Amino acid sequence: MEKISWNDFEKVLIVAGTIVRVEDFPEARKPAYRIWADFGPYGELKTSAQFTKLYDRDTLVGRQVIGIINFPEKQIGPFRSQFLLSGFETPEGVVLASIERSVPNGTRLS
Repeated sequence: MEKISWNDFEKVLIVAGTIVRVEDFPEARKPAYRIWADFGPYGELKTSAQFTKLYDRDTLVGRQVIGIINFPEKQIGPFRSQFLLSGFETPEGVVLASIERSVPNGTRLS
């Protein structure tokens, strides 16, 4: 395991956001959703995420999530992903990393 410095960690912008829209993504190679989240002062950003095994679209809308928002955009088929939605891969599917209590959208992880 490679160690990183505190300065490296401070470069990663990990913030709270609220999912505002979820669509199926039939063009994806692996089952995935297209997800839009409101990150407050950082705006609304979109991503593709493989949360289809454990979550229905309707159960995701309104959930507060943890996003990494300063990676470069990534082309995923016909879709441009603007942030990384955090989760944990398990044999049953990807488990969404979530926030225990509501915080303002855009709040940075500390």
